[in-house]
Amino acid sequence: MSSRMNRRTFVAGSMLAGAGGALAAGLLRPGASPGAEAAAAGPPPAGPQGTLPRGKIGNLDVSRLLLGGNLLTHYTHSRDLRYVNNLAKHYNTAEKILETLALAEQHGINTLVVHNVPATMQTLVEHRRRGGKMQWVTCTAHALARGDVNAFSRQIDELVDYGSDALYISGVEGDLMCGFDKAIFGPEADVQAAEPKLDVLQQALFAAKAHGLPVGIGAHRMGVLEICEKAGLEADFYVKTLHQHNYPTVDLHHDSRWCSRPDELAAFMQTVEKPWIAFKVMAAGAIPPESAFRHSFENGADFVLAGMFDFEIEHDVRIANQVLAGLNNRARPWRA
Repeated sequence: MSSRMNRRTFVAGSMLAGAGGALAAGLLRPGASPGAEAAAAGPPPAGPQGTLPRGKIGNLDVSRLLLGGNLLTHYTHSRDLRYVNNLAKHYNTAEKILETLALAEQHGINTLVVHNVPATMQTLVEHRRRGGKMQWVTCTAHALARGDVNAFSRQIDELVDYGSDALYISGVEGDLMCGFDKAIFGPEADVQAAEPKLDVLQQALFAAKAHGLPVGIGAHRMGVLEICEKAGLEADFYVKTLHQHNYPTVDLHHDSRWCSRPDELAAFMQTVEKPWIAFKVMAAGAIPPESAFRHSFENGADFVLAGMFDFEIEHDVRIANQVLAGLNNRARPWRA
């Protein structure tokens, strides 16, 4: 296609026609029988048609490019364009999510990262019922934000019951437990305004690891990783933002910047031996994937997490493969 429609031009096109029919109620819930009838039963996803290089997180074999879950849960970052969330919700129906997951698998993406939204999790269960093999790396819906380990543990139990393959403490939770409560996109993003609650963070980590799955810690601030490494917290991997600052809205301080110190972060991560999933690499669509993926892998990320609509997947996988095949300027050893 000579002029590819992508998220950067999403609002310019008429996407609702491709939304497809929404799944009716009745998707599988935690504890439901694997043979339970679903209201919409389609054929199993086709077998893989593409490949991506992979790395290891624990015992999981993970594609270097991962599918981000925010667009599937309709949690979009769109600066001050308030209608975009609703537009994404109308496009990414349950049936469209199933199509997106199948398409991602066909092009070699074998892992999704997503937070706990029950309706979306039920759709993921339906994907597996139809024969899908996508792995899930999941986090709670910021249940630890107020320091409530019991609420966190209950949501972790739910995510394990759904069938999660790995777990992580979300970036919001990691930030707050390490004392960072200023707006991530504001000028005081790196100000540690509160005392860290490392005992709570450690309890949450233990609660998640009790399930025997790989468990990571998420963060938007570099200080979180510095604190966790210094404290010796036994996370299996990190999920940390990384992106360049070469886009017009980077200093807008309105839902437009998620990594304030990319150069310092890249230098620090050379000392860290845990696998690193980089997210927000395109600054929520402000940076083209060609530039974003190269910057991330060259600066030490072991995996890139990218939110993609279905019509972006083939193109973005091609870019990731091209970047990885020609990577010759990476200082950090592969940690996965």
